Amino acid sequence: MAASAAISQKIKESTGDRIFLTVVYTVLILVVIAVLYPLIFIISSSISSPAAVTSGRVWLWPVDISFKAFKVLFSTHEIVSGYANSIFYTAAGTLISVTLTVMIAYPLSRKAFFGRNVLMMVITFTMIFSGGLIPTYMVVRQMHLIDTRWALLIPNAIWVWQVIIARSFFQASIPEELLEASEIDGCSDMRFIRSVVLPLSKPILAVLVLMYAVGQWNSYFDALIYLKTADLFPLQLVLRSIIIQNNSSGAMDAMAMVERQQMAELLKYALIVVATLPVLVIYPFVQRYFVQGMLVGSVKG
Repeated sequence: MAASAAISQKIKESTGDRIFLTVVYTVLILVVIAVLYPLIFIISSSISSPAAVTSGRVWLWPVDISFKAFKVLFSTHEIVSGYANSIFYTAAGTLISVTLTVMIAYPLSRKAFFGRNVLMMVITFTMIFSGGLIPTYMVVRQMHLIDTRWALLIPNAIWVWQVIIARSFFQASIPEELLEASEIDGCSDMRFIRSVVLPLSKPILAVLVLMYAVGQWNSYFDALIYLKTADLFPLQLVLRSIIIQNNSSGAMDAMAMVERQQMAELLKYALIVVATLPVLVIYPFVQRYFVQGMLVGSVKG
């Protein structure tokens, strides 16, 4: 033990290794700065005074700290309604999307499923070629989903890329022998999925939840197309309306117009903080599973 420890202490990194590590650490530091600086700048701008933001005095830390933008936002009752709607759309939409994705991806991963290759080709085809906005709108209208919450939950419930990822995970992580053993014991397909597949699929479930939740939370175009009632608007659509209202100029004096433009600029940063905060809070809890799920199939053995 002492001899091996002495040998390991004598081993030194070569000059090439030290140069390589220096380059790697330098690049990583630059990447961290490139990622963190915009976040810090946005947060600092959101709590600075409107004059400091528009004059360009904020470049890293807050200047003349002011929470005026957040007071304006949360004094608007549409914000609370939009938050509640977005939470509902995100939770319900994620649940529906993950359930449907697992229901279609797991059968496609089983060799015994007849026609799975043809069905997979058809599903992949829809990822490359889509019907377009007008045909989709006509379908949604024919289903009587216009101006309903279901218009944001059903039409885009399944994403093809997520189906491909989930299918690959099930193929790599749920062996056919496990299914055969459960069938010998008299286990039904639904019981096998509930008791075996889902407990072993936490990484991919976390990936699906994060992807669908982020997509649902940030979505606003579908609401802009399908919704007419303001009480159904998600947060992103409400924030868009607030920005448009503050950017619009009516009959007012020059000073009032300048103040309104300053507030509109400040609101943009506050809106980014308000809209991204839930995602930033959720991500650390699923990051561990997210990495595992995204690496599925990358190592063969």
